[in-house]
Amino acid sequence: MERIYATYLIETPLAVEQAAAMLAGEQSSGTFVAVPGETEELKQRCAARVEKISLLDSVSTPSLPGAKSASGKFQRAEVVVSWSVENMGYNLPTLVSTIQGNLYEITAFTGLKLMDVELPPSFANHFSGPKFGVAGTRKLTQVEGRPLIGTIIKPSIGMSPKQTAALVKVLAEAGIDFIKDDELMANPQHSPFDERVDAIMRVINDHADRTGKKVIYAFNVSDELDAMQRHYEKVVKSGGTCAMLSLNSVGLSGAKKICDLGALAIHGHRNGWGMLNRHPLLGIEFPAYQKLWRLAGVDQLHVNGIANKFWESDDSVVRSMEACAKPLCSGTGVPPVQLDDPKSFNASPVKNASLDRRDACPTTNCDAPILPVVSSGQWGGQACETFRRTKTVDLLYMAGGGIMAHPDGPAAGVRSLQKWWEAAVEGLTLEQAAAKYSELKKSVEKFGKIK
Repeated sequence: MERIYATYLIETPLAVEQAAAMLAGEQSSGTFVAVPGETEELKQRCAARVEKISLLDSVSTPSLPGAKSASGKFQRAEVVVSWSVENMGYNLPTLVSTIQGNLYEITAFTGLKLMDVELPPSFANHFSGPKFGVAGTRKLTQVEGRPLIGTIIKPSIGMSPKQTAALVKVLAEAGIDFIKDDELMANPQHSPFDERVDAIMRVINDHADRTGKKVIYAFNVSDELDAMQRHYEKVVKSGGTCAMLSLNSVGLSGAKKICDLGALAIHGHRNGWGMLNRHPLLGIEFPAYQKLWRLAGVDQLHVNGIANKFWESDDSVVRSMEACAKPLCSGTGVPPVQLDDPKSFNASPVKNASLDRRDACPTTNCDAPILPVVSSGQWGGQACETFRRTKTVDLLYMAGGGIMAHPDGPAAGVRSLQKWWEAAVEGLTLEQAAAKYSELKKSVEKFGKIK
């Protein structure tokens, strides 16, 4: 039977092997006491297994409250646990309940974060995955060889459909590739969804008829399920090409239901991400997070950006962008170790087994790269460092204020971002780009000192 492997960063006042066994038991067949019916045959088939433990450092102060240490020390470690696919089947909510679930509440842990999850090939074969991803989104925009340049409608709320459409017209004529609703904009009284779609798509369809370029507009369809489906159908009937979902708000099942409709590219906004990730020893890391949404079928996923306006480090942003390009599954998992071997507890840190295993599972939509959405306080000046760190142009570079607040207006903001990315691909630094291209100096003067 195929197995799912999850890697955790843990902190515990107990012996690590004892804490790991508690984790495995709580999330499979066990409870706090032996019960009738938990036979050896059942445990052999369905109990979770601790596959590998790698000791890290120890600390004297717990990261989270809830437990005391007799020794005064709290040990940190990387732990790999596996489950038979039989336990949850191909059921995304049950998968999450298994690999996360009650774990964060167990007293034995003063820190626990899901770092990654390895899925067998059958998952990639069972779920249809992203319908568009990088390649499909590029096809919709007819943009190749450079990042897609996008923006968010600002002000985020308050404008009427007519006012929003007028701004979309300016942006389309400036050569924008992608525009989206803010996550706060869904179906408010001042801008009813159907009226907003009608007004915006008249502008976009007219521009496409005249120029041959159809700007993607990601309408925020996030709502109750029936309303989401109605909004989705409205976008399709109006000639739209993209819908946006606030993923943490609508949940995996809601997102998958919309993704499965298959007619629109799905722009996944991760608002609420800090709640899941900001604490270094609580929550989930992006490599695991993005795999769940790829299974659901999301095509584009926010990753923050270099020198972003939030708390996330540049290194974390780069790792997130890289994760979007990696295959979904390894097909091999993490090799087990003997837990009675003391040397195994001081093994080298667990590495992501999927990084170089593209040949380990069949090519499916789940394995196709999804488009990382670089956003959060971006303007053109971060393009140079973004390209230096990632060496890729397969991304959607989103600037809200960085376009809308350009000294010469939104149209100049679009052109500025395009030129910044030309300079970035040339290998220029921010300072070199501003010196070489005089039109970039205004954006440096406007945004360069904003923290």
